[in-house]
Amino acid sequence: MEKGKGERTEARTPVRDFKELETWQVARKLRIAIYCATRNFPPDEKFGLAAQMRRAAVSITANIAEGYGRFSYQENIQFCRQSRASAYELRDHLTTAVDESYFARDVYLELESLAMQTIHLLNGYIRKTKLLQQEKEKR
Repeated sequence: MEKGKGERTEARTPVRDFKELETWQVARKLRIAIYCATRNFPPDEKFGLAAQMRRAAVSITANIAEGYGRFSYQENIQFCRQSRASAYELRDHLTTAVDESYFARDVYLELESLAMQTIHLLNGYIRKTKLLQQEKEKR
């Protein structure tokens, strides 16, 4: 497997593009849902919480993509860690938004679930990439 790619599809074929990563695909769903959910925020939050939530959501997918494009396993892992940190940041923003009644609790629960799924997949991707790095170092 090439330079830190790490994740495989169900058929066990190497991933050729970051868009094939399940981790990125779920993070993309989260990003799309965040953009949709923040469209109806109050006008005074346009450059506040809504913008912060959108930046965090974009950061998640962007860091997965950038890590995938890096040369080493360690660089890929570091970008995935940054992505995971942005997912945790987004979870805090979700709590603020529901506390301020910017969206309904069911929307919050759906977004929280997507965020947790993204974090879970990132953790697995990081673990798998570390294993691949260790295997390569043994050779």
